[in-house]
Amino acid sequence: MEKLNLPAFEYTVKESEGKIWIYDVLRKKYLVLTPEEWVRQHFLYYLLNHVQYPKSLIKVEGGLKFNRLQKRTDIVVFDRNGNPWMIVECKAPDLPINESTLRQASVYNATLKAKYLVMTNGMKTFCCRTESESGAVMLKDLPPFE
Repeated sequence: MEKLNLPAFEYTVKESEGKIWIYDVLRKKYLVLTPEEWVRQHFLYYLLNHVQYPKSLIKVEGGLKFNRLQKRTDIVVFDRNGNPWMIVECKAPDLPINESTLRQASVYNATLKAKYLVMTNGMKTFCCRTESESGAVMLKDLPPFE
């Protein structure tokens, strides 16, 4: 897997069934190592160890319904009251973060109503604060956990 613009970390991988698997510390299981999973695991490490978001308030690959369709969020960070606070949409490193990515995160947010949306491909990361009147405001960095 390619080097990302996220902090490196010590991860555990194994080979089984002709595939490479990476251990997910939150879900406590091995997952097939795809380019998107590589980004997701790096970003989880970043959230937990660099910006100090609480492990107990992070959910990975959570399901939600939007217009009767079943969707899956990559990462959701909840506030201390259990409400969605941040949605993180991860893409493979070779996929651009563009308007389509923002639209996908916004669709999830129509249901979850999180305060922040983050889009990352491991090379570039964008964060915005949702504002009901003005749409979204881009931020330079991830906000500190409230």
